[in-house]
Amino acid sequence: MAIKPILFNTEMVRAILDGRKTCTRRLVKPQPKSKLCYTFAGSDSNTWCYPNRTAHEIWGEEFKLPNDITEEELSKRWNPPYHTDDILYVRETWQCWRAHRYEATADIRFRAGGDDVRLQFANGNTDSIDRLDYDTFVHKWFSHNREWKPSLFMPKVAARIWLKVTDVRVERLQDITSEQISREGVEVEYPHVLNGEEKRYAFSTLWNSTIKKSDLDRYGWNASPWVWVIEFERCEKPEGV
Repeated sequence: MAIKPILFNTEMVRAILDGRKTCTRRLVKPQPKSKLCYTFAGSDSNTWCYPNRTAHEIWGEEFKLPNDITEEELSKRWNPPYHTDDILYVRETWQCWRAHRYEATADIRFRAGGDDVRLQFANGNTDSIDRLDYDTFVHKWFSHNREWKPSLFMPKVAARIWLKVTDVRVERLQDITSEQISREGVEVEYPHVLNGEEKRYAFSTLWNSTIKKSDLDRYGWNASPWVWVIEFERCEKPEGV
């Protein structure tokens, strides 16, 4: 088990808080140049083909490697960013808007809403003049003009959402199912219109909004790149962290 950060935008943080988002898709980088795939169950054919279902346990028991890719290269170049049982702390847009040096506390506010979080620093109590941890944090992070701090720079101590990874696998982006789109936290007004195509359109639009315009040909919805599917559940902050 490892403890790692994971970034989410404000909309997706709200979906997690609402219990609507329990998985996320992240690009496999670098994208395999060979036709990484597995043969269909029960097939004796050696023909390589793109799968229409996710591989079993990451790459799948039936997954086959093309001749130009070795097991060693696969493990080095295509190691998932997260593994089952990893603990993740969510980095989100935030601000430290109030601080009390005597009590050595700092109040954290989140752009996605919800209750503030009060940080109590270990070496800051009313019986001690030692405020080193507090002073260091406030000097670096206090929002003097109430500006929002980018999620990328949120320190672990300020995180309020903790997740436990329950499953990791790989698949093509367009292999996503209607049920999985819902687990991604995507909401649409009429989810059953055109046999769920409105949901796929909503997800494809959301996905493309996270990709640089210059990379859409490689990583956009229409390119259907390989992605890691990371499923998770809410958990408590581990003790001692």
